Amino acid sequence: MRTSAYGSWPSPIDAALAAAHDGRPEYVGFVGDEVWWTEPRPTEGGRRTLVRRRADGTQEPVLPAPWNVRSRVIEYGGHPWAGAVVDGEPLVVFVHFADQRLYRYRPGGEPLPLTPVSPVGGGLRWAQPQMRPERGEVWCVLEEFTGEGPGDVRRVLAAVPLDGSAAQDRTGVRELTDDRHRFVAGPRLSPDGRRAAWLAWDHPRMPWDGTELVVAEIGADGTFGPARTVAGGPTEAIAQVEWSAEGRLLYASDRSGWWNLYCDDEPLCPREEEFGGPLWKLGSRWFAPLDSGLIAVVHGCGATTLGILDPETGELVDTAGPWTEFAPDLAARGQSVVAVGASPRSAYEVVELDARAGRARVIGAPHDDAVDPAFYPEPQIRTFTGPAGREIHAHIYPPHHPGRTAPDEELPPYVVWAHGGPTGRAPLVLDLEIAYFTSRGIGVAEVNYGGSAGYGRDYRDLLREQWGVVDVEDCAAVALALADEGTADRDRLAIRGGSAGGWTAAASLATTDVYACGTILYPILDLVGWGTGETHDFESRYLETLIGPYAEVPGRYTERSPTEHADRITAPFLLLQGLDDVICPPAQCERFLARMAGRRVPHAYLTFEGEGHGFRRAETTIRALESELSLYAQVFGLNVPGIPTLELTW
Repeated sequence: MRTSAYGSWPSPIDAALAAAHDGRPEYVGFVGDEVWWTEPRPTEGGRRTLVRRRADGTQEPVLPAPWNVRSRVIEYGGHPWAGAVVDGEPLVVFVHFADQRLYRYRPGGEPLPLTPVSPVGGGLRWAQPQMRPERGEVWCVLEEFTGEGPGDVRRVLAAVPLDGSAAQDRTGVRELTDDRHRFVAGPRLSPDGRRAAWLAWDHPRMPWDGTELVVAEIGADGTFGPARTVAGGPTEAIAQVEWSAEGRLLYASDRSGWWNLYCDDEPLCPREEEFGGPLWKLGSRWFAPLDSGLIAVVHGCGATTLGILDPETGELVDTAGPWTEFAPDLAARGQSVVAVGASPRSAYEVVELDARAGRARVIGAPHDDAVDPAFYPEPQIRTFTGPAGREIHAHIYPPHHPGRTAPDEELPPYVVWAHGGPTGRAPLVLDLEIAYFTSRGIGVAEVNYGGSAGYGRDYRDLLREQWGVVDVEDCAAVALALADEGTADRDRLAIRGGSAGGWTAAASLATTDVYACGTILYPILDLVGWGTGETHDFESRYLETLIGPYAEVPGRYTERSPTEHADRITAPFLLLQGLDDVICPPAQCERFLARMAGRRVPHAYLTFEGEGHGFRRAETTIRALESELSLYAQVFGLNVPGIPTLELTW
């Protein structure tokens, strides 16, 4: 064990290694007895490919570059593929990111388009395809732009012919519902095929504020009868709906203050735990009914686990295994459940659970230690006390290196990470971007501030009209508590975050003196611009909840915007932005920097062509990580060899 200063420790986890392991498997599903899913390819332009696992256990990616299986519905996307066995062979339908068309694909052949390209606005987009080969159709969510503005859009459930007859003809797409609701998710078909259930909601609500569970009869000709709302409403958020094997409605509702499961109107396992979550991506699944009547569930308070619920008795048995976090990504066939799980020692991998035997195993995207696991961080689950005595949940990742320690008198620098959303949560899983810092002697504190999902509706609602206040206070409280207890160096604290976390980072620099510097990724910086047409439709009314209605509290929008208070920022910062970002567009950064001009605050602004909201390309992640580390090296006085020096502008 050698002694050297924090931040100077040599690490085998370089930016290229962290970038190569960015992203996770997603959107698992069955095609007959085979399991398919999507996987990221950071070194191939950040695309996502489909992976096929045959019944004999062999697996392979089935779509080469440049095919990119990813939907842009509501910009955050949704389940982008579906498959079935037709005439003895797999038939798969998927969304290609570049043109957002639906394609049909048989392994060994070439993808063929099923939907047309629209020149209007954002065009035609598709998500949550559900195969109906007996009707020669695939049923989907359709997002159709009717003009050039981000709000010129309608969404319906629609049926697309599988024979390609609508590939050049929009009139060939059969609409199943009207567009009375601004947003829809689904549909899910009853076992007898006679009813459909889906979720719907309207501005200004977000889907975690209030949704409606809608049901309609399906006629023999495939048309929907009158739709009726059977559950949910403006203050009840239903996160997912399914049908039981007996044809009863199963859904996750937060009517009790927690997302719990219900069968029709009966609670199945009432607990102060979440069996659902925020619907940022259409098709997220926290539960999946089995043919036996049992239900596979992802549940927990904070961290999530995979279990099997007996709806008759309420008994819940969790899966044994090393995984301590499961994504809302379940599929079931017979007694087989497929999920995506991870832990602080392993990245997300595809897991199969035999519900009958109770055994779980990895079947896809297996974690492979790219370096000695001794370099992985050793996180702590902590609860801190914030203003008014409220709880603040956090994951603390102290500096960790198997062969280095720091001088006794030295305290480590720490970076507070604010997650996006802000209605999101930082999961406790192995993240090589965190290890990139901790293995060099820089601590990381992930803060699940008030407003985060996973801890019940009351905790989630702490951010109502308090964005830029509660999140900023909670991050500062954790940072200062670490300094007060002697865990972190008070003079070497930083904050970083992306999207809504970028807002929190910028707002923290503008309203507190806690941090010596900050890293701001694809942020919201100007509430007035963002809330009056500068973002996409899905979040265009989100600020009415987070800040308040603009017509009623316009001064609050100005008072909380970092752009309006650039004169208060004195700490150096790094600003990172994708030029194709339509959620938090570059204009936000440009206005902010214009206000900073002439103030002689050291900063850097890096932009990336071809990147949208969140970075996907390996080369982008490499430059972003190395630039961030260089910022900390310069501000904290660290000796970090082997990385390019970030040029700061004064």
